[in-house]
Amino acid sequence: MSDSARIVVIGGGVGGTSVAYHLTQLGERDVVLLDRDELTSGSTFHSAGLVGQLRSDPTLTRMNQYSVELYRTLDAGWTECGGIKLASTPERMAEIRRQIGWARTFGLPLQEISVAEAVDLFPLMDPEGVVGAAYLPTDGQVDPSQLCYALAARAREGGARLRTRTRVLGITTERGRVTGVRTDQGDIDCEVVVNCGGMFAAEIGRMAGVRVPIVPMSHQYVVTDACHDHTALPTLRDPDLLVYYRQEVQGLVMGGYERTCAPWTAGPGTFDAVPPGFNGRLLPEDWARFEEISDNSRIRVPAMADVGIRKLINGPEAFTPDNEFCLGETEVGGFFVAAGFCAHGIAGAGGIGKVMAEWIVEGEPAMDVRHMDIRRFGSHYRSPSYTLKRAVENYETYYDIRYPGHERSAGRPLRVSPAYAWHQGHGAVFGEKAGWERVNHYAANEAGGDDGERPAGWAGRAWSPATGAEHRATRTAAGLFDESSFAKIEVTGPDAAALLEWVCDNRVAREVGAVTYTQALNRRGGIECDFTVTRRGEEEFLVVTGTACGTHDLGWLRKQAALTGSAARIADVTGRYACFALWGPRARDILSGLTPDPLGFPFMSSRELTVGDVPVLALRVTFVGEHGWELYCSSEYGLALWRTLWEAGRPHGMAACGYHAIDSLRLEKGYRVWGADIGPETTPYEAGLGFCVKPDKEFLGRDALDPDPGRRLRCVTLSDPRAVALGNEPVRADGQVLARVTSGGYGYTAGESIAYAYLPVGPGAEVEIEVEGAWVPGTVVKAPLVP
Repeated sequence: MSDSARIVVIGGGVGGTSVAYHLTQLGERDVVLLDRDELTSGSTFHSAGLVGQLRSDPTLTRMNQYSVELYRTLDAGWTECGGIKLASTPERMAEIRRQIGWARTFGLPLQEISVAEAVDLFPLMDPEGVVGAAYLPTDGQVDPSQLCYALAARAREGGARLRTRTRVLGITTERGRVTGVRTDQGDIDCEVVVNCGGMFAAEIGRMAGVRVPIVPMSHQYVVTDACHDHTALPTLRDPDLLVYYRQEVQGLVMGGYERTCAPWTAGPGTFDAVPPGFNGRLLPEDWARFEEISDNSRIRVPAMADVGIRKLINGPEAFTPDNEFCLGETEVGGFFVAAGFCAHGIAGAGGIGKVMAEWIVEGEPAMDVRHMDIRRFGSHYRSPSYTLKRAVENYETYYDIRYPGHERSAGRPLRVSPAYAWHQGHGAVFGEKAGWERVNHYAANEAGGDDGERPAGWAGRAWSPATGAEHRATRTAAGLFDESSFAKIEVTGPDAAALLEWVCDNRVAREVGAVTYTQALNRRGGIECDFTVTRRGEEEFLVVTGTACGTHDLGWLRKQAALTGSAARIADVTGRYACFALWGPRARDILSGLTPDPLGFPFMSSRELTVGDVPVLALRVTFVGEHGWELYCSSEYGLALWRTLWEAGRPHGMAACGYHAIDSLRLEKGYRVWGADIGPETTPYEAGLGFCVKPDKEFLGRDALDPDPGRRLRCVTLSDPRAVALGNEPVRADGQVLARVTSGGYGYTAGESIAYAYLPVGPGAEVEIEVEGAWVPGTVVKAPLVP
């Protein structure tokens, strides 16, 4: 029998029931939740149930904090037992102290405790080899099935209808939007579908023509017989030993993340093929693979050597390629995803439901979830093989320390510049972003650097003196940078100008050849995108944005086009063009010898010219604060253009440079980075970008802007140049935490350690920043530090 609903939620685990409940909280009554079997029959019923709040990401921490607030109000077996994280190495203790600093910015009562205090709280542990610990008293554990049923009850009370034993067979779409769901119990017409299918999310996505890049991974833990008489043990994690524990009556639950994992249903020839009848079931016990975790568990809790094992739980958990949730609206209008919870969906379920409900009802999330947005996955993640490689690497390194500059290795190299082989031959040290191989620095430049500038602690681990050498070459002569990975989007057609004028806060439909730096705002005035727009013709615009922002910004532009009924054509042309930046005081001397065309066109404008034998689009822009150009050419000319520029620049002292130098150069100039300094929760006026805002024209988000905000992004210089803040460190004044660091680093020309933070105080104010457990004095200064 056919039916209808405004919103259909697919999946009856904690994710789906939380989304349904929060939708009703926002006033949605026409909601139907479907499950192929019974509630909790996917991954929820076999989850371990630990709820830890603090993460390295501010948004996820806030989502988990909200989860705890919600769970306190539910009849779900919530136990606020606290949580301990152990450090079995000095490096882990340094990580913990950084995390204690982060916790201050969220109001979380995370505290460092002694080894003896850890033993008092968890008497079963052996302190041998433990360096230190941290304790968060508001962490806890919850019964996953009770949580799911409690959320479902709240959803029903709010008016949602729940239908179990209803299998989804297909999703109907029309003109790029969902129109209904086909089930074995009949069809449901709807406006919105939310895919909360867990390990089935990829299969459900395919029904709508959407790739959801997740891999079900086999995750194991044991439940022991009684082995203690303690009434309230905290949860315990020892990431150096790859294990976690929580109390289960008078026994323990113990699990971990082994170094040799087992993807389920994914292999060289099979992907996402979850058996259709796999409901409420577990995988066969795999004691051989669990041996590593079992052996490690006895080191920290010796009782594990003798206690009886009631059962080994082996259940599949859906993991994403980057260990972040997979949330948001897809390229199919009205088709949302909330999946890929990476074994911490119980901790995040409350926040997930809240964020998703706001996203669906209000058109955008209230929090900055860019790193969880499904739009972050580029087209290369359509490959199940690439997705699998990345998911496996993430699982097997789940508990590893993430040092600054940490680089993933799986699936590389994949996307490369036309000059990639040249970079390899000249000692490039590569990093990876959005699948692109990008030069971090050149080892050949290390001899020109100063090892005495190495930052202390974490910031110095992946540091190279080459960064300083490349920085100074750019400031004093010239630097040549390969920016081919920058995302490039063409917006064309009769509606192109009108669309971009509506989306952008700056005026972009100017004369042909004009280059405009602008932001695209959401309804709240937050910065959804930050890019340049070059007008190449009356109906042709080129948008250039950051490497990791391309899929997000493309999706944002297409969404606004759909909402406004614009017929503008929007296309990703990133791979069509190579891009090389030539910046520095000698840049004009270098380029003038390669082209007969005049180079006197002004800053923030563009011209087509030839460089050597190569036709080029030259943009007079900079992200390092030095005179120069970004030079775009068709990719087949890329290697020739790079070689031409290299040979011409060498007599002038030009250096080939990497992205680490760009970051230090832009810090001195005060240039913002989207996703760190600016994002959906910050406005242009707060970010010091009010010069881009043209309030005399209509644009999305204009009416939400306050030109006199109570905080602004400020530059802080630290008294100790070797103490370098990297992001999320607390900033305080007069003993009160005011903000967190958005980004930081060392400025080689200024000779200063530089940090940025949103502060209610201006230049001249004295503050302190906590760097690895020590409060370092700093001064708020006027940017830029270098003219």
